[in-house]
This record gives sequence, C-alpha cells and structure tokens, in this order.
Amino acid sequence: MYETFFNFDLRQIAASGQCFRMRETTPGVYTIVSRGRLLTVSQEGPKVAFDCPEVDLSYWKEYFDCATDYGRIQSMVSPKDPYLTAAAKAGQGIRILRQEPWEMIITFVISQQKTIPKIREAVEALSRAYGTRLETALETKPLAAVSPRTAAQGLEGEGFYAFPTPEQLNRASLEELSALKLGYRAKYIKKLCADAAEGRLDLNLLETLDYSAAMDYLTGFYGIGRKVANCICLFGLHHIEAFPVDTWIEKILKNEYYPKHPRKYAALPKAQLYPAIIRDFFGRYRGCAGVMQQYIFYYERLRQNRAEV
Repeated sequence: MYETFFNFDLRQIAASGQCFRMRETTPGVYTIVSRGRLLTVSQEGPKVAFDCPEVDLSYWKEYFDCATDYGRIQSMVSPKDPYLTAAAKAGQGIRILRQEPWEMIITFVISQQKTIPKIREAVEALSRAYGTRLETALETKPLAAVSPRTAAQGLEGEGFYAFPTPEQLNRASLEELSALKLGYRAKYIKKLCADAAEGRLDLNLLETLDYSAAMDYLTGFYGIGRKVANCICLFGLHHIEAFPVDTWIEKILKNEYYPKHPRKYAALPKAQLYPAIIRDFFGRYRGCAGVMQQYIFYYERLRQNRAEV
C-alpha cells in the first residue's frame, strides 16, 4: 500500500532518538513493532510503502502522525534563529511518533546514561525475554522460552516480539532484570512494573491528562525524573509542548543560546538555567516546541556524525 507524504523521512525518524523498535532490516527497509502490530515500511521520495494488514493501515498512519502538517510547523521557525533554521532544514523529515505510553515509560527509564544502540539492545532483550512473539502480522502466539541471559547476550532467535505488558514484565525478578544489563535501572523497572500491574500507575488515567498534569503524575513514581517524564509526554502521550533536556540538549542550549544573554544566565542556578533558555528561545513555539527539540537533537548528532540508525 503506497501513501504520499511530505516532510516524511524514515531514516531521519529512525535516527531521531525517539523510537527504539524501528530496525533497518535491509537498506532502506524498516520493520517496526508497536502495540503488538508489525509493519515493514520503505520509502521512495514522498511515496511511502506500508506492508501490513489493511486493517492496521490507519493505525500506522496515526503512529507516524500523518495527519499533521509538519511543513506548517517548519514555517514557524524564526529566521532570526540561524541554528534552529539550519536544524529544521536538516531534519525536515522528522515526525513525532505516537508510541505506546507503557513502552515509553520503561524505554526512557532504560535510556538514562545509555547510548542509543545500547538502549535498542536493552529494549529488544526485554521484548524477547518477556513479550509475545509475533508469528505474522496477522496472528500472535505465546513467546517461546528465551532466557533473560540469552536475550541480553546476543538477541538470538528469529522473529519479532511485542513489548511486554506490565503483567508480563512484572513476572521478572530483580535478578532477571539485572541479567539484562540494566544496572541501577533494574530496580526502577521492577517497582514501576509492580505499580502498573497493581493499578497504582494507572495507564488509562495517564492518557487522559494534559501535559502539566501528566508531568506531575509521572514524576511521582520511583525512577521517573523530569527528563524521563518529558520524554514520555512527548513520545508516548503526544504532548508536543514537551521539551526533554538530556546531555545533548544541554550542550546545544549552552553553546548556541547561552551566549546570547550571558549575564542574565550566569546569575541563574543550573536548575533554572535551561528552563529559562527554553522559555526565551522556544517559548514562541507554543504547542510544537517538542518538534523543535527533535530538530536540534538530530542536527547536533548529525553534525557530530553520531546520528546512528
């Protein structure tokens, strides 16, 4: 099934740091697993080929946020900001994916102090060890036994696996999670699984909250700070006003924007510094600041030759 989209680039989306289940299986061809669905997708210019059951096509079009006019968002970039202008041009095919919130909670807890390839490995290992194997795009069956240690060591085995539900992942012991090379994050994940499985972390409620309320709710749980909560809001709840600040974004804000008001910013403690810079330079992009965040994140990694796919 072919669909035509503009401001859509699979390679840029895969390298933008928001999705860790998007795998380039052959050059230019990607497979994605989301909510128990499997997609193979490729692109030739503005034509995007979706290989999936017809009943799933509307899901995948929503997943890629295809109804949003990203050209209009790019036209909002201030010409007085040359860095953001260059970043938006370089990453003009990036879209904010509509991913599953539970997967984003665990994924971005894992992401702390890990590189993108290592995050991918960890998410895939969790899925293979505790998720459900997808036999085809049309049917699933219970996961064949894959030990956590085997999953961590080489991701052996064929096939694709859904991200484990809270109930599935809650069956893992702390020791088993640690065997997946999760380090200190294992205890966060174990507690979050118990909270979700037992209803204290109400995923249905979370999806009804606005950005501010979602941030307050998420940061009330063990292992979720503001950076992780912002990632969950942006990539799992589609709150496009969210602006996650990791070490890459800190570097960009310090190098590109701090020098514009050095005396003002020098007087601020670090806890207030980056929020102040974001307000000053990205506050005008109300409702789409998260897209701008993705542009500068991708652009900086590209400039440093670190935009791995």
